[in-house]
Amino acid sequence: MSQDQRAAARSMMTKRDPDRTPAQERADFDAIFADRPLGDDVTLTPRTLGGRPALDVQVKGADGDAVILYLHGGGYVVGSARTGANLAAPLARRTGLPAVSLEYRLAPEHPFPAAVDDALAAYKELLGSGRPIVLVGDSAGGGAALATLIAARREGLPLPVAAVFFSPWVDLTLSGESMDARGDLDPLFSRAHMAAYAEHYLAGHDPRDELASPLLADLTGLPPLLIQVGSAEVLLDDSLRLAVRAAQHDVDVSLDVVAGAPHVYPLMAGVMDEADEALDRTAHFLTLRLTVGGVA
Repeated sequence: MSQDQRAAARSMMTKRDPDRTPAQERADFDAIFADRPLGDDVTLTPRTLGGRPALDVQVKGADGDAVILYLHGGGYVVGSARTGANLAAPLARRTGLPAVSLEYRLAPEHPFPAAVDDALAAYKELLGSGRPIVLVGDSAGGGAALATLIAARREGLPLPVAAVFFSPWVDLTLSGESMDARGDLDPLFSRAHMAAYAEHYLAGHDPRDELASPLLADLTGLPPLLIQVGSAEVLLDDSLRLAVRAAQHDVDVSLDVVAGAPHVYPLMAGVMDEADEALDRTAHFLTLRLTVGGVA
């Protein structure tokens, strides 16, 4: 990827006022992401999963035996099953697997632990189908995905074959060094933005709760993880520390860091070479894990 591509990707993003209301945040987010073209080979079918709205994301020819459960990002305040489809669809296309994008409840109307409760309920329903599951999430959805793994383990449930996190937000205590050190470089967020999201979601709850900040949890026994993050984001240290902690707890973990790439850079497929490469690497990782698990 050229430096020009990296700069172009960052220039497409804008830091907005961190004091905007959730309604303003949602309108802006949907204007950017809710109607992005997914391709003529993609069909979205509304359904209910775990008592919540969801979208079956079906790419023509993607009829593998396993299923992708996708959790969208948005600071636990914005986003939807439709915005999650922007990454679920290309992953379905590359892996040959159907995907389901969940519309979990959002803060501040539904604070912690609503998002994790909804994701766990959806995961339990998918378990009932008997199909192998891979869990994928971006940003806050990545944090919710990791918390869902911990909650599922707590209940003694079978865990997914693998999990993938794009720029996951896994520490709501905001203790990572990059929260300040990368603030000027990050084209989207600063500490103030993340603090506002955390306040909406936590509603006074202790951010050190392992389901709010799953970075702080015991990760022993979790399935293989793939983490992808850019260096131009305040959440860089969430990914770096998560990879180290997973390794310390004897979890298979792979970490991709792209210098100069912004938050959830795989969304920039077609603009950044590394975004397309990231999705290809994710598909390879998932296919390999399913093959090792005897699914593919």
